[in-house]
Amino acid sequence: MRNFNLRKVVLMLADIFIIITSGLALNYALAVTKVIGAEANGTLFYYMVINLLSCSLMLFAFGAYSRLWRYFDIKDYIVCAFAMAVGFVIGFAVLTMMDMSPRKIFVLLYFVVATTGVLLFRFIFKRTFLELVDSGRDENSERTLIVGAGHAGRMILTEIKNARSDVNNPSHKILPVCLVDDDTTKLHTKVSGVEVVGTCPEIPVICSKYNIANIIVAIPSCEEDEKRKILDYCSATECKIKVIPYLSEILFNDQQPLISQAKEIKIEDLLGRKPIEFNREKISKFINGKICMVTGGGGSIGSELVRQIVKYSPKQVIIVDIYENNAYDIQQELLLEYGSAINLVTLISSVRDYDKMEVIFNKYKPQVVFHAAAHKHVPLMETVPEEAVKNNIFGTYNVADLSEKYKVDKFVMISTDKAVNPTNVMGATKRACEMIIQYKSQNSRHTEFVTTRFGNVLGSNGSVIPLFRRQIESGSAVTVTHPDIIRYFMTIPEAVSLVLEAGAMAKGGEIFVLDMGAPVKITTLAENLIRMYGKVPYKDVPIVFTGLRPGEKLFEELLMDEEGLKSTENKKIFIGNQIDIDEKVLISKLAELKKSARENDSEKTVEHLAELVPTFNHQSNC
Repeated sequence: MRNFNLRKVVLMLADIFIIITSGLALNYALAVTKVIGAEANGTLFYYMVINLLSCSLMLFAFGAYSRLWRYFDIKDYIVCAFAMAVGFVIGFAVLTMMDMSPRKIFVLLYFVVATTGVLLFRFIFKRTFLELVDSGRDENSERTLIVGAGHAGRMILTEIKNARSDVNNPSHKILPVCLVDDDTTKLHTKVSGVEVVGTCPEIPVICSKYNIANIIVAIPSCEEDEKRKILDYCSATECKIKVIPYLSEILFNDQQPLISQAKEIKIEDLLGRKPIEFNREKISKFINGKICMVTGGGGSIGSELVRQIVKYSPKQVIIVDIYENNAYDIQQELLLEYGSAINLVTLISSVRDYDKMEVIFNKYKPQVVFHAAAHKHVPLMETVPEEAVKNNIFGTYNVADLSEKYKVDKFVMISTDKAVNPTNVMGATKRACEMIIQYKSQNSRHTEFVTTRFGNVLGSNGSVIPLFRRQIESGSAVTVTHPDIIRYFMTIPEAVSLVLEAGAMAKGGEIFVLDMGAPVKITTLAENLIRMYGKVPYKDVPIVFTGLRPGEKLFEELLMDEEGLKSTENKKIFIGNQIDIDEKVLISKLAELKKSARENDSEKTVEHLAELVPTFNHQSNC
């Protein structure tokens, strides 16, 4: 604020000097040339004093001192000229009432000379001195490119300019250098003094040419596909990227400036498809007033399930998890947000413990069970396959069996694309779980059993994104197993919304599969994430290819070969046909598998798992 007041005082003093000097110089010139004759000294003195006061007052009133000089444009020059004209008219009127009015020709010449001096000073100062100041100031400023020369871009520029005088404002250090817009009619036009220098495909070249450090994408009304293309152009630079939300998400009020709503680009913005939409009304009917249990309720999927379930007003939510830290975290988060408004029970228990789980079912009588408890780390489960079998397969069997015994209305199991033609132990155990759920569905008289299957979840525990972030932030190389490895991805909220809607539409026995769009190359994902940190892949942050891990394959599949596929009312959700399960064969092979797992015989466990799951093609790596 101190710097702003100093600049204001300097400008006011300059205007005073120009107005006085113009009057004296004009009068002297007229006296020397004797063209029209000089003004009488007494009249000139009074007129200069009154005119100085009236012009200064008008310049102040019209906001000539509220704008920073660097942002002066043609409108501001016009405002200054108009303020000077009003000031001169007032001064002339006052002296006329005092019977001391100067000659009109002198007033006109005085106005032209003084106004020209005032405007010329601003122009010269902006073009010379301020450019020198900017050259030093750039070291502490973020040279910023704004994408979008529309209304949002104008608002942001205005907010940045207003923030220049407030050192406590986070926008204080932003220096808008140029704009880009795909509307070619705007090319080389100026928005608040900032030029539109190109179109979106030129962003990488423009950022290099103008030494841009920061990009703000200010097109809140653009379509998802268009936004993704723009973000692809931006991610090809070394700049930090922020995005203005969609119009429906923007808060329009004075307390929440538009620029403060700009968010860091998220990796899900680069997935290559639109966010999935879900039937909230159907989910509400499914959850409202029900007692809901979530096993693995402290995990990344389980905790998000709990967060979304509580929004639909359940009668009670029961979190079951063996890991107390995660369970505690989600419990405290919900209590902090909802307090006594929710009926929440948090239980530290293992799905492997049948007797303990029966105590829980008998006491709380859940009506809907979401089974998310599982060991899911592929390499770790290769090391101890018996633990994957104990937890994933027989933990699922326990919860499913008790759900049927205590007449749960719906049982929804969380599966994975790794269950399709599995090449690793974890995937094979999840396929076995799907078989158990389908077997239960064939034999259940009350409970509707259903499976939901989807790909990798962004940001979940053990996913590649947190690993990549840790590596980048620690200054290490980013490790990718294979340059051609691809995966399907979805966000955690999308995964959970799928689970909830699948549960709502389930009739029993279905395997619900999400259309996850085009698969994403992991190498590309790593490169984009590195760029989001403002670094250059392979230069600032190396990418090291470590080789496929045991049980890992290059491509994931979403449907078994023997499954058909039919659409649902949600065009992004499909149903794989139920596969008949031979009850005797299943039970017999489960018994053999359970025996080898209890004996902690890893080799036999894998053998019996392969017998149970015919599509299991165990590979040390692919």
